[in-house]
Amino acid sequence: MRSPPIPEMATQEVQLNETLAHLKTESDTLKTKLEEERAKLHDVELHQVAEKVEALGQFVMKTRRTLKGHGNKVLCMDWCKDKRRIVSSSQDGKVIVWDAFTTNKEHAVTMPCTWVMACAYAPSGCAVACGGLDNKCSVYPLSLDKNENLAAKKKSVAMHTNYLSACCFTNSDMQILTSSGDGTCALWDVESGQLLQSFHGHAADVLCLDLAPSETANTFVSGGCDKKANVWDMRSGQCIQSFETHESDINSVRYYPSGDAFASGSDDATCRLYDLRADREVAIYSKESIIFGVSSVDFSLSGRLLFGGYNDYTINVWDVLKGTRVSILFGHENRVSTLRVSPDGTAFCTGSWDHTLRIWA
Repeated sequence: MRSPPIPEMATQEVQLNETLAHLKTESDTLKTKLEEERAKLHDVELHQVAEKVEALGQFVMKTRRTLKGHGNKVLCMDWCKDKRRIVSSSQDGKVIVWDAFTTNKEHAVTMPCTWVMACAYAPSGCAVACGGLDNKCSVYPLSLDKNENLAAKKKSVAMHTNYLSACCFTNSDMQILTSSGDGTCALWDVESGQLLQSFHGHAADVLCLDLAPSETANTFVSGGCDKKANVWDMRSGQCIQSFETHESDINSVRYYPSGDAFASGSDDATCRLYDLRADREVAIYSKESIIFGVSSVDFSLSGRLLFGGYNDYTINVWDVLKGTRVSILFGHENRVSTLRVSPDGTAFCTGSWDHTLRIWA
């Protein structure tokens, strides 16, 4: 006697599950093969190559200015190309434009939401962009008239389906890149607010991004909660390189000044350096005694130093070539949330959960 035919739906489902499992194992074996091929080319460590390089001498860096005015945690900051002005955003919903020399506040905007997690200065210095838990990126034009109401000229440019984690202008004021908790990055036209390109490839929240440094840069790097750092082509929207060696969320990514490598900082308490041409991780910056996560990283202008802002209130300064820590800076009274080197390389600025920003040199 023939057994009753299994309903077609069920067989299809079984087949589907089988093919999914099969594809998953296939992708895993391919990944392993790729890693093996990568390892074959791995001939020497960066610190071995750098053994003959002269060690860095002692240098003294200390707080030269303290910027006070935010009523809550400072979450993000960015330098203006004029090497003097700074924009910062905070959990109290305020976005402030400062003169870093005089510590004066030049503009202040109150956002409709708290937790303004991202802010950026336009290349021309005539506008700032910001956003956060409102899922939007808003652009405010700045004018010389001190009494002008900035909020009235606000332009909503980007819309995500989750919080905005980072934003940065491309090499003009006309386009802006955003990353979001919805797992995507996107490129927007500032004038029309039109989505020009979206970038899908992270499996969780994207926390940070950085644009390649050249004038004609068509690539950027992003890092996220899936422990991955992805390099993207802005024209095609494709992910062209991916690195997954961190053991926790990547909070910050920053290109090396030449554009041939980038550094990342993670909750696993390490900073790492990835060489794009070698297609692999070439250095890890860590110490047994460092157990707190890295919130933000940036390079000195020469690329010899890597600055890292940590959750234990300190800033660690690493020798990029030798992989050793050359200095540790104290001053903030809560975790360092953001760190940026000024465009001329003479100073760097940190923002912290202690409500202040500090200029170090």
